[in-house]
Amino acid sequence: MSNKVKAQFVYNSWSANNFPYTLNVLLKVNNLKRSTYYDELKRIKNYKDKYAKVKEQIKLIFKRSKMTYGHRRIKCILDKIGFNYCLETVRKLMKNMRLQPTMYNNRRKKKYSSYRGNIGKIHPNILHQNFKATMPYQILHTDITQLKLKDHSNGYISAIIDEGTKEILSIQVSDSPNQQLIYKNLKDLKNKIPAESNPIMHSDQGWHYQLPYYTSKLKKMNIKQSMSRKGNCLDNAPIESFFSLLKREYLNNFEIKNIEMLTKLTKDYLNFFNNQRISLKTKGMTPIEYRNHSIKNHLI
Repeated sequence: MSNKVKAQFVYNSWSANNFPYTLNVLLKVNNLKRSTYYDELKRIKNYKDKYAKVKEQIKLIFKRSKMTYGHRRIKCILDKIGFNYCLETVRKLMKNMRLQPTMYNNRRKKKYSSYRGNIGKIHPNILHQNFKATMPYQILHTDITQLKLKDHSNGYISAIIDEGTKEILSIQVSDSPNQQLIYKNLKDLKNKIPAESNPIMHSDQGWHYQLPYYTSKLKKMNIKQSMSRKGNCLDNAPIESFFSLLKREYLNNFEIKNIEMLTKLTKDYLNFFNNQRISLKTKGMTPIEYRNHSIKNHLI
């Protein structure tokens, strides 16, 4: 029996209603490789892929996610638009289509440290890794990360994330980790949070966060200051996690030539992260959607 005949038989059997065996069983019984089966189906005129429509949607969602979504988040989006397939089916379709998320990049680089000893006031660790905020503007996290650029200079990114919604409230890029970088973040943050809010701002013990200008500015904004223990990055995990995603999902895919290119890419990712990137931690919503959803339900 030719492979074409075998493929037709397998397809007709598997497509029949209430057929008791899986595709893998049929292929094994007929001594037919999966790749050969699909190649032969393409040559059969009356072959119609029953997954054709959902495959197109998966391709589209994957592309819009900047090739970062795995099968769980792909399924979440499919459910929203009316394609109700089980998680295992989505996983297998993505595998057959060779859609592998690009975020799993294991390049390790030396972490930037802004610690310079006790040059100002060290504040107590209020959170103690108790990251359970679910409402916006309760707990904020901030830090700075460093990247080596193609022109042999360094780029620095300072960001503030809302623990409850995962929204990036402010992000700034500079060629120097100076006081101005931190000041721009606070200035931007002031326009984002409600005047009546009274959040906690958690950071490491970096020199920027110890200086009088910084602690004074937070006090004027009714923000209570909290600091990680010395040398313990897990105490500030939410912002560390964001920086990891920023690099693995996006920045590591480019050869970043200079600070201007880094700034543009960072702003592009900020828009994607806040407005398009869903998370299972926020019930399949984007940070902006989850923030609006949380506020609405809280007020009701």
